[in-house]
Amino acid sequence: MAKNDASKVSVGKPKGGGAVFAAPITTETGKIPTDATKPLDAAFKPLGYVSEDGLTNAIETDTENIVAWGGDTVQVVATSRTESFSLTLIQSLDADVLKEVYGEDNVTDSAGALTIKHTSAPRPQRVWVFEVLMTSGQIKRIVVPSGRISEVGDTVYKDDEVIGYEVTIACAPNENGVTVIEYLAAPAGAGVGG
Repeated sequence: MAKNDASKVSVGKPKGGGAVFAAPITTETGKIPTDATKPLDAAFKPLGYVSEDGLTNAIETDTENIVAWGGDTVQVVATSRTESFSLTLIQSLDADVLKEVYGEDNVTDSAGALTIKHTSAPRPQRVWVFEVLMTSGQIKRIVVPSGRISEVGDTVYKDDEVIGYEVTIACAPNENGVTVIEYLAAPAGAGVGG
């Protein structure tokens, strides 16, 4: 039984040096993170700053009641489950961010001059990693083995608001039916948040 322990209460801040990373789904299984502290493979591109709203993990489960003759509910059956992450990427001048939002083939970077094409092509499945620094100094690494940007929110151009790309990443189950894996550990070495 859990006892009251304030040291087990935490907020989640982005890990220093970046908190959101994406890599091709073809990343070899051995290169997908399997703990909270080992350095990420070079295939993972950092996607820079996220808005102050942070990262939201949504899990939705639909159920159906099985009702017996006479009206008693005798069983509740899960009929579907979806999991997603939403966040707003605010490095709007970063080619890697734009490639995730609009698709790699739709963004060209020629010596810093960017061309972005808006199309209806679906975004590819990617491996996503979110790194969170907990209040206690522990690191939480959230790994999405197969996630696709399924929604992009409105882009607002206003003189008192940063340009951002609000995205929803739909998580697909891997071969074992797992949509997300979380690793939580004390940081390697003495440096925390770096």
